[in-house]
Amino acid sequence: MISVQTSPATLDRFGHYQLRGSLGEGGFGRVYEAWDPTLRRTVALKCLKAAHHHAAPDALIDEARRAASLRHRAFVKIYAFEECDDAQAIVMELVPGATLRSSIGRQTPDAAQALDIIDLVAEAMAEAHRVGLIHGDIKPTNLMLEPSGAVRILDFGLARKVDPLATDLTAAHDGAATVAYTAPERLMGCPLSRGSDIYSLGVVLYEFLTGERPFATLNGLALAAAHVHTTSDSWPFPASTDRSLVELVRKMTAHDPAQRLASMEAVRERVAALRAALGNDATTHAPAQAETTPMPESRSKAISTSVTTPPTFVQRWRWPLFATAAAGAAVATLLTLPTVPLVHWLDKLAPYSESQAMAVGMEKLGMADRDGALEQAVQSFNSILERNPRHAAAAAGASIAYSMRYLGDGRDENWRRFAEAGAQAALNEDDHLALAHAAQAWALTLKGDRSAALAAADRALALDPLDMSALNAKLVLLLELRRFDQLAALLDVCKSKWPRERMCHDIEGTMYHRRGDDARAEQAFRRSVQLEPEGIRAYSNLSAALLRRDRLDEALHVLQQGLRVHPSGALYTNLGNVLFTRGDYPGAARAFEQAASGARGSPNDYLKWANLADTLNWIPGRGEDAQRAYHKAIRLLAPRLERDPTNEAYLSRMGLYAAHVKDDAALGWIARAVLRAGDSPDVRFRAAVASELAGRRDLALSHLAIATKLGYPIKLIESEPNLIALRRDPRYSNSIEENVR
Repeated sequence: MISVQTSPATLDRFGHYQLRGSLGEGGFGRVYEAWDPTLRRTVALKCLKAAHHHAAPDALIDEARRAASLRHRAFVKIYAFEECDDAQAIVMELVPGATLRSSIGRQTPDAAQALDIIDLVAEAMAEAHRVGLIHGDIKPTNLMLEPSGAVRILDFGLARKVDPLATDLTAAHDGAATVAYTAPERLMGCPLSRGSDIYSLGVVLYEFLTGERPFATLNGLALAAAHVHTTSDSWPFPASTDRSLVELVRKMTAHDPAQRLASMEAVRERVAALRAALGNDATTHAPAQAETTPMPESRSKAISTSVTTPPTFVQRWRWPLFATAAAGAAVATLLTLPTVPLVHWLDKLAPYSESQAMAVGMEKLGMADRDGALEQAVQSFNSILERNPRHAAAAAGASIAYSMRYLGDGRDENWRRFAEAGAQAALNEDDHLALAHAAQAWALTLKGDRSAALAAADRALALDPLDMSALNAKLVLLLELRRFDQLAALLDVCKSKWPRERMCHDIEGTMYHRRGDDARAEQAFRRSVQLEPEGIRAYSNLSAALLRRDRLDEALHVLQQGLRVHPSGALYTNLGNVLFTRGDYPGAARAFEQAASGARGSPNDYLKWANLADTLNWIPGRGEDAQRAYHKAIRLLAPRLERDPTNEAYLSRMGLYAAHVKDDAALGWIARAVLRAGDSPDVRFRAAVASELAGRRDLALSHLAIATKLGYPIKLIESEPNLIALRRDPRYSNSIEENVR
């Protein structure tokens, strides 16, 4: 079910289970000690977070069954999968003892014990990997030591079945506690794999041998940058550590997954060989030499955290842009961000200049929708953070870059988390830095806290009234809050001060679109193209405005111009919408598949999957594929709606997708969206389609009549396949004729 219910955390029962107290909260939900009166035993009951309620129930049950099928003694036993009042929970064995975290670092490293634990975990994980299950969050807090000394693996109740499109970290909510054990390729958006589990277990072994995790003094962006930009060859070990143990850690944590030990069985073979070679004393053999170098100390005390960019530089930022509907799904209009390994390109500059690196990063942020610009911005800021992890301006710049990456085709939750961590780190270092508050405004915007985000943007502008990053954030927030009069006045000021700043024209065009004035939206977007012919964003938006004005040939021409500059998910999405409007469903599906691909677009953007689903729905034999795509869109939208529960676009789209999968909660979502933004033509159109799908013809006609009055194009209504039967209703013709008059 797709509905919001009271959290089990506020209750004392879940079904027939009596909740006795909270044991903590993990990546998937809160865990309680509970009493099962039927079988008269104490259990652990994990109540899933709301975001996971939106996953297809059959998929959750399937994964719970897979995890329950694991026989190794290390896995916590799963007793049942329960549902109560639309909430879901997994009932598990209650494990006594303490986590591995409580013992690491508090006693002399014991190599023999470490090998025993690694071998047992590898043995268990080998079984899981054989059936396609990935843990995804192996770390000391998820390894329990029972009083008997046995090791148990926690948080496997929702183990991830191998999914080539799953790129979100499953438990990255606890910052350094997860990032430190996350494989570098995962931090760059690659999917979970068996190799990522092997890497995590290797870090656990390193921590067991040394008493602390790699880069123990770093957190947030600096920690992520350290893992992405370095290899485990540089990790320091105690002088007494046997070289064979060091090599095992390095083979398990190789930066390149292809160079890593290939399987948990291979890990066990290495452990067995070490045991045979080391005998009973694993610490008395030839120590490693090169590994004894201590971690270099930060230069933060000697370097200022405030770097001023050249005064002649005009910052130009990227912002969320408008979307139009095709079959009720939004046209994404954002840039693509290919996920590629980062390199130390700034290291080639001689001599290194911190101010130059900062200026380069800011310049690349100003070209955010150019191919590779955001990767270069992140590289530039991270080159500073590697040398000085407490550099506030670099942390703020990197935070904004990660926000832009999240808003682009990437849509990877890792980028949002890094943006939040970087903004907080920058504020902690320098609360008087305008850029830090601007970064916080963007991070809070992504989190859905618009009031706090607007306050952060205002604080940044109070510190620097000419800070374009803060101004951009404020403009976007006013747009999202639908404060159009205030937004229009501020845009007039911006265009007067910066007549060649395309940001003003893009946001102005978006505002006009949302108010149903696509003629003026077209003018604004054409001006943006003139100011920045190399930018993808304006081509995408202009094509959408032309589509709304029923000028399909011109829209296709503009899209081809943009594709010649650089292919992107936004352009392929709008191409799909034009083809869909023409009734070319196979062609539209191919375009939407490109938009949802990792190579040209983003598999993490719910809009891409919704567009694809809408199109597949009308291709013979693709109905089941369409339903899977709708469920994928729902799963990707759910966490965003959870963060921003009053967002009318999220509400109306969730209602529309729910209607497509026959969920009874669909019209509830629609009602909430209309309550928030009843004057939005897009919201009203989605409400009409959802109501028709739900069998509420009268309600659909009412929403459609209002949508046309607000300026929703008749052509797009006429091309919507889900409204074919409605358009044959005489009441539809009468309503349209009345509105035209």
